[in-house]
Amino acid sequence: MPDDERTEQGRRFLKDTIRKEINFRATDQGRGVPPPPAQKPCPADARRVDLVPPGQFRKISKIALSDAIRHRESRREYARDPLSLEELSFLLWATQGIRETMNDVATFRTVPSAGARHSFETYIYARRVDTLGDGVYRYLPAEHQLAMAFKEPTFGDRLGEACFSQDWVGKAAAVFVWTAIPYRTEWRYGLAAHKVIAIDIGHVGQNLYLACEAIRGGTCMVGAYDQEKMDALLRVDGKDEFVIYLAPVGKRKH
Repeated sequence: MPDDERTEQGRRFLKDTIRKEINFRATDQGRGVPPPPAQKPCPADARRVDLVPPGQFRKISKIALSDAIRHRESRREYARDPLSLEELSFLLWATQGIRETMNDVATFRTVPSAGARHSFETYIYARRVDTLGDGVYRYLPAEHQLAMAFKEPTFGDRLGEACFSQDWVGKAAAVFVWTAIPYRTEWRYGLAAHKVIAIDIGHVGQNLYLACEAIRGGTCMVGAYDQEKMDALLRVDGKDEFVIYLAPVGKRKH
């Protein structure tokens, strides 16, 4: 059995021992500090794309939850077919859509989150999505819109390289890349935030898997990547915002 110090540190992260050491009245929430915004501000001049709103998904299959769970699997090969904007809208709503907002303290979404803090931003690399030009977009859950972040002609190739040469990642119709903004959860939980952030992103990934079953699509969650390269590729600072998970999405091969 391993017994080195780093192994013990890793196992400690998996435990909830830290909760006994936190004075929650001393966290920023406990001290009355205003909460951070639930959504990263969007530049005023960013091009925005309206998505198909929830309740108007006309072409999304209605499948039994038991079937979605039974057929869920990691898929790394995709057809050349593009995703429709409606399908992408559905997947975004299923993974981070807002159902209700409680003042400026919490958002209740389609996935659970500790304290309803939802520390994530969702970026989409659109490679083959109907009506969307090739580029990197950011999902704005409050408005259910996409905002153009930037265009990078070699983004797909560089994405595969940053995933330790998993080239298939950058060849999907779209790639979901989630970043974490830890302070959203640290504001409430202090040092107890980090384990629950890791748990929360797992909820997001599972919703994507199940939602992909409704569009005859596939995905494979990716947690192996070069942190510094991925942060630089997505143009985030790597400290207050950094990549935490990603998932290519495409239509299944017939």
